[in-house]
Amino acid sequence: VWLPDAMEGPTPVSALIHAATMVAAGVYMMVRVQYSIGIEAFPALACNVIAGIGAITAVIAAFMATQQNDIKRVLAYSTLSQLGYMVMALGLLAGEAAMFHLFTHAWFKALLFLGAGAIIFACHHEQDIWKVGGIMKRMKLTSLTFIIATMALIAIPFTSGFFSKEAILEAALCKNPVFFWIGAGVALLTTFYMMRVIFVVFFGKSRSHSSEHASEVGGLMLVPLLILAVLAL
Repeated sequence: VWLPDAMEGPTPVSALIHAATMVAAGVYMMVRVQYSIGIEAFPALACNVIAGIGAITAVIAAFMATQQNDIKRVLAYSTLSQLGYMVMALGLLAGEAAMFHLFTHAWFKALLFLGAGAIIFACHHEQDIWKVGGIMKRMKLTSLTFIIATMALIAIPFTSGFFSKEAILEAALCKNPVFFWIGAGVALLTTFYMMRVIFVVFFGKSRSHSSEHASEVGGLMLVPLLILAVLAL
């Protein structure tokens, strides 16, 4: 619940925190511990506790994301939900899957935050998704990159997020089907809250003066979006 306050900072900082620092530190540390001392050192009870905490985090954060109207807060709770996915994979002793998802998540979540920042900038610092709309007509390239990142996040087949999420779900199905169904449910929630953002922000008509006068951002902001879009895919 401290995440909304953390979202008050500049969007590039949010992108860095959510792509590299906040997620990577804990997951990387736990994977490193598992591989250093050996997975035999993790008894079934400990594994179930770790996977359970990850699963609960993924579910609760996904539900919180469905209730947000601030575009950056939706993405922030989405990060928490994906972090839950990674920790669940760690509890299932699927460290490779956790690290793979951490790696793919870094690219598409950085792109989502920077894309959100470009939209906020173009709409005169408006962050409420219900006060924008019709952005696709005015910011075609930014919209395209944001949609590509969303496709990866919701695991559209053959995007990077599809392969990394599948690795986690496959591990869950093999080791504990309960966690598989939780993971599948979270995947549906992820699709719901991200498609809500896509339809409200990019399609329909403008709902405010600021979004009516939005225009494509300059090369300094657009080039990183295009590079990250390739990496996200």
